[in-house]
Amino acid sequence: MPFTLSTSSNFSLLPPTPSRTYRFFKFSIPHASTQLAPKPPPVLKTAPVIVIGAGLAGLAAATRLNAENIPLLLLEASDAVGGRVRTDIVDGFLLDRGFQIFITAYPEAQKLLNYNELNLQKFYSGARIYYDGQFHTVADPFCHFSDSLLSLTNPIGSVLDKLLIALTRARVLSKSNEEILTANEVSTIELLRNIGFSDSMVARFFRPFFGGIFFDRELETTSRLFDFVFKCLALGNNTLPAKGIGEIPNQLAAKLPSDSVRLNTKVVSVDFDYSNSPSVKLESGEILKSELGVIMAVEEPALDKILAGRKQPAQRKPARSTVCLYFSADQNQIPVGDPVLFLNGSGEGIINNMFFATNVAPSYGPSNKALVSVSLIGLYETTSDEELTAEVIRELSGWFGASKVESWRHLRTYRIGFAQPNQSPPTDLMKNPKIGQGLYLCGDYITSATFDGALVSGRRAVEALLRDRALSRV
Repeated sequence: MPFTLSTSSNFSLLPPTPSRTYRFFKFSIPHASTQLAPKPPPVLKTAPVIVIGAGLAGLAAATRLNAENIPLLLLEASDAVGGRVRTDIVDGFLLDRGFQIFITAYPEAQKLLNYNELNLQKFYSGARIYYDGQFHTVADPFCHFSDSLLSLTNPIGSVLDKLLIALTRARVLSKSNEEILTANEVSTIELLRNIGFSDSMVARFFRPFFGGIFFDRELETTSRLFDFVFKCLALGNNTLPAKGIGEIPNQLAAKLPSDSVRLNTKVVSVDFDYSNSPSVKLESGEILKSELGVIMAVEEPALDKILAGRKQPAQRKPARSTVCLYFSADQNQIPVGDPVLFLNGSGEGIINNMFFATNVAPSYGPSNKALVSVSLIGLYETTSDEELTAEVIRELSGWFGASKVESWRHLRTYRIGFAQPNQSPPTDLMKNPKIGQGLYLCGDYITSATFDGALVSGRRAVEALLRDRALSRV
């Protein structure tokens, strides 16, 4: 498990006073002569801790600060919290921004989230794989034993492959999360071959399934992340919140004081003065001064811009990208009613995976309507939305029949350039969040590229700040 700073519930880094209340204030430089006066400085406000970015990592950091009774200001450039974890409402349908599934066994999420309030809706524990013109089921024997027995002889891997899955499950369950995330690493594809999985099992199951999770069809992602996700899948369920994936950040934000979150507030730089306490400059020209520190919870491209001149941009691997297309359909024009994930194991076409979201969570669409979600790996930058839509309809017509699929109506296409950080080896999933005096970093790219990794990174950033302030008082 990640290192956790032990603090009491009323721990404070501020000097003890009978009742100390933080207020934002502004000042201007007095002058005697209007004619000779210099240009007034921008309005300056103070906040004990400033968190930049209200995605999962920033919200986790803000939640921890609030639990420690440390006042904070959470700045978000967009019009809502969530970062990449957002849900839009289109024609009465809930459209998550990209293919996102919440695994209930995420350990940090279990500490921070109220699952009952999220009203999590479960997927079938397994998948249906399109191969050689037919669908074949791969099932979790601990959840669907009879289905798993029936799948032993299907062409999605051999009987030995299915035994190796059971052995892999036992292996990852025998290790702690910290052991997994710090273990010797290879790429996922190399790990699978070392274990002994057949080429057919890799091509027909692992590439579309874990390739869809990592947005990495080549399976170059570190074996550390494969083992962590495999363990979480073994212990929990794949789910969707009834009101959309965006309910996860919304629940975290609801724990914060209403005046601590500022939306539509873009940060352009973080600077330091003689006090070594960072200040934040906004696009509006406003300057915010932190008393205890600044926590950066933005994606890597935004981080480089904000710290331009202060921090040398790192040489990074290309980010993982995806395209997600949504379609609406009449309920009688979809082929199944099961809450199952469909995988493309054929090795042909552009579709990686798809599912009928309203089969998992009926609340994702109006009554008597179905929501279809289709995911591709990569951005397909040279292909127009219209061309992608036409190709997806053509491929799915081969899966389910043109008479059904051609009646579906395209709702929206999401092209997500930074869907996940690239975590192919070598990786360091336990990075120190401190990147400067009073400056801390969080995000899934410094831990594991999962919901849980983002939440963990926010907590670790606050713990690093607490340690530094505790030491400064000694």
